[in-house]
Amino acid sequence: MNTSATIKLFLPFGDAKKVRTAELSNWSGKAIAAPRSDLDHLLAREELSKPGVYILLGEDPENGNLMAYIGEAESVVDRIKQHKSKDFWNSAIAFVSKDENLTKSHIRYLEGRLIQIANSIGRYVISNAQSSGARLPESDLNDMEVFLERIAQLLPVLGSELLTPVVSQAQRVDQGMLTCKMKGAVATGTRTPSGFVVLKGSTAVMQIRESAKTSGQWVISLRNQLVQNGSLVEENGFFAFTKDVEFASPSAAAAVIHGGNAAGPIAWKDATGRTLKEIEGS
Repeated sequence: MNTSATIKLFLPFGDAKKVRTAELSNWSGKAIAAPRSDLDHLLAREELSKPGVYILLGEDPENGNLMAYIGEAESVVDRIKQHKSKDFWNSAIAFVSKDENLTKSHIRYLEGRLIQIANSIGRYVISNAQSSGARLPESDLNDMEVFLERIAQLLPVLGSELLTPVVSQAQRVDQGMLTCKMKGAVATGTRTPSGFVVLKGSTAVMQIRESAKTSGQWVISLRNQLVQNGSLVEENGFFAFTKDVEFASPSAAAAVIHGGNAAGPIAWKDATGRTLKEIEGS
């Protein structure tokens, strides 16, 4: 995908937290996003009477995990109205075509691929994990894959990383991998734009340090959360990461691996033994 893009954002009410629209140069699609508190204004948008796909975003009320519902409709506005009974969502993002060339097969295909990609990335729990999808002619399929790429470009700008890999292949190559070790546990990770990611297959000690029981309760809570959502599982006497997991900082990541407070800039090292602190020159 072309890494450069010109994005046109429009704030109808002059407030970036209310309804906003987004378009990309040389793209026939358009995105409309709004918080649930601004739902009436969202539903009044004429564009949403067209066929398209939409995403409802929020948190699971039982455990606080990020949650999303991905749908398609020949009239997006009518379908979103039907979701008022769903309690979890607090914002919505819809994608339609300005040239009105999206067919029922197109939007079914887009819905299926969005669910597939979002599930593979794993940032959100997708509440409707099944989709019928649709088969498309080769040329239409290519057009819809381009449409998906544009959706992925716009989503972070509109406030969601639903389709953003926790760490991209480019980051793995460009930034290099760092290692954190503790009593046989070995974890691999790297900086990300949002913090620090520990890669799938890494391990962490199972034991909690005594000091953590008094001054590191947040570490215990964070590890318990990762166990509860399946990100950490017991394996051969260690905790193993079942997927890439992003943390707010290198220290938070190292603390989970060490089982207690840790200085991330020192705990993470490259293949030559240089610490993250030395690499970043601080």
